[in-house]
Amino acid sequence: MIEEGRPLYVQIAESVGDAIVDGSLAEESQAPSTNELAAFHRINPATAAKGIAMLVDRGVLYKRRGIGMFVATGAREMLLAERRTAFADNFIEPLMTEARRLGFTPDDVARLIRERDAELPSKPNQTTTEGTIR
Repeated sequence: MIEEGRPLYVQIAESVGDAIVDGSLAEESQAPSTNELAAFHRINPATAAKGIAMLVDRGVLYKRRGIGMFVATGAREMLLAERRTAFADNFIEPLMTEARRLGFTPDDVARLIRERDAELPSKPNQTTTEGTIR
C-alpha cells in the first residue's frame, strides 16, 4: 500500500479515510491506534500519529481521553463530499476541456459516458483486502 514519492503520513491518513468511505470503519467506531498503524505498515509511530493528526484536524476523527481515536459522526459524508469535489476537479474539468477542443457538447460527452459505461462489467474490479486496515 505504501507508495514511493508521497509522504507516508498522507498515505496513512488516506488509508484510514478509505476505510471510512468504504464503510469498513463505521462512524463512532474506534479507529486503529497509531501503534497498530505503525506495526501494520512497518513505519515509525510518529509518522502514523502525524497521519492521524491530519484526520483529527479535519474533524474526521476525535479523541476519547484514555480510550483512543474514534470516527466522528458525519465523517463519511464529509470525506465523500471532498472526494466528489476532487473527482470533478481532477477528472471532469480536464475531460470537458478536451471535449470542447474536439467539438463535443456536454450532451455528447454524457452519451459517450453512458455508452462506455454500458460496455463495462457490472461491478468495478474488486480490490484485495491486502493492505486494508480493518
